Amino acid sequence: MRLFHVSEEADISVFNPRIPTRKDIDQNKGLVWAINEECLPNFLTPRNCPRVTYHCTKNTTEIDKKMYLSSETTNHVIAIEHEWFERMKNTTLYLYEFDTTDFTLQDKSAGYYVSEKSQIPIARIVIQDLFKELLNRKVEVRIIDNLWDLCEKIKNTSFNWSMCRMGNAKKKGY
Repeated sequence: MRLFHVSEEADISVFNPRIPTRKDIDQNKGLVWAINEECLPNFLTPRNCPRVTYHCTKNTTEIDKKMYLSSETTNHVIAIEHEWFERMKNTTLYLYEFDTTDFTLQDKSAGYYVSEKSQIPIARIVIQDLFKELLNRKVEVRIIDNLWDLCEKIKNTSFNWSMCRMGNAKKKGY
C-alpha cells in the first residue's frame, strides 16, 4: 500500500499533526492525513475545486455501472463544474508519499489514513497535467454545469463516493 498527501505547495519538508476541522473527529488530537492510492484520483484537482467522485467496489451493481459509467473499462469518475476546467488545466500538484508505518485507517470508503506523529515525506512527485494523470489512471473526467443533481443521485448508489469542497459548488438549481 502507498499513502500520499496532495498539495499545491511545492516545498513541504515535514507534515506536523493538525487539529481536524471536521466536528465528527476528536478535536483534542492533531493528525497528519494521507490518502491511499485507490482513492488518490479524488484529490487530483485543485484543492478548492468542488467535485463529485465515485468508483466501483466488489459491491457495485451492474445496474449502477450501466447508469453511471460511460464504458466497461471505466470504474472511477470525477465530475467537476465547467468553471474549474481552466484552473484544473493550469494547476500543478505535488504528491508527497509517506512511509506507512505510523498510519492507521480512518475511513475505508474514502481511503483516509491518519498519523498522530509528524511525517517526513519519502518522495515528492510533480504532476503538471492533471487531466493526463487522471486519464493515465483510467479515471473518467466529467465536466458538467452543476454538481448537485449528480451528487444526490450518486449518494443512492452502490459506488464508493466522495463529495469534496461542495461548499464551493454552484448553488443547487443555479
